[in-house]
Amino acid sequence: MNLLSQKEIEQLFNQLDTSVQLLQKELDVSYLEALSETGENILSNKIPHQIDGFPSDDIVGKLTQLYKEVSIEDMEPEDIRKAIQLALLKASKTDALQPNHQMTPDAIGFILNYLIEKLISGKIEGVRLLDPAVGMGNLLSTVYNGLVSKNIPVEAEGVDNDDLLLTLASVSTTMQRQNVTLTHQDAIQDLLMDPVDVVVSDLPVGYYPLDEKVSKFKTAAKEGHSYAHHLLIEQSVHYLKDGGFGIFLVPAQLFETEETPGLLKMIQEKAFLQGMLNLPNELFKTKNSRKSILLIQKKGNDAKQAKQVLLAQIPDFKNQKAMLQFMQEVDSWKKENI
Repeated sequence: MNLLSQKEIEQLFNQLDTSVQLLQKELDVSYLEALSETGENILSNKIPHQIDGFPSDDIVGKLTQLYKEVSIEDMEPEDIRKAIQLALLKASKTDALQPNHQMTPDAIGFILNYLIEKLISGKIEGVRLLDPAVGMGNLLSTVYNGLVSKNIPVEAEGVDNDDLLLTLASVSTTMQRQNVTLTHQDAIQDLLMDPVDVVVSDLPVGYYPLDEKVSKFKTAAKEGHSYAHHLLIEQSVHYLKDGGFGIFLVPAQLFETEETPGLLKMIQEKAFLQGMLNLPNELFKTKNSRKSILLIQKKGNDAKQAKQVLLAQIPDFKNQKAMLQFMQEVDSWKKENI
């Protein structure tokens, strides 16, 4: 990253953060809510939104002056994403966000982007992406920008049932001038969208409460609530094109629960399990919070089971030599198996 980019990122973050703090104090809202309001103000011709005298005329004047100094038109999309990410990181500390609302770390986003790039190379002219648990949109934007930087045309879809998170995703992708369609709904229900080439998602972990809605899912639990992440994997396969890839961030113990047989049966019927990559232990505070990357490919369109499933421990991201070796191993695996 050059010094100009770093300066622009810091400047935009400081402008966002200053606006957020003014709005927080004035409106008595969370950091995320004030960030959402800030983004919408900037995108609305840089005019602060005022209802029933709130925020006050004095604060509106300060915000108007602040927004005049915001210049995202000439910034690179990735630099805009990084500035917004700094604000989201501050929000995660300030608002004490629940685990399923935490942002996917950049290092993991870049690994997922690298895998997608390798898997689709030479196969398609452009790529349609879907994140069925898009949240604040940071992972989808990371992958989007990474593919565009390789001159791969991208269009993307994001779904989430949390209105605030989706508004933040909308602000972020609009500021970055990305071709992204966002839908506010429960991703387990029927989605009105065309099939996609790749589903990429940091799946929320937990139980899905509406048992009657998932009775036809093969991954539904026979008794009690079903795992939301299992249902989302099955739903994702449904919306993949034949031969398309699903790349998911999942609990490291995904295949070690009482519901594993149903998940495996569904994958075996509809797709090929092509890989499982364990993320570096250093990224996680406890053994139970460790994550892995699940790689599956939908059957059809000449897709075939890899002769050798990609099983690997991703090295510490700080170890450049080991990371380079890991990438070479993935490259070789792809050439021989996919």
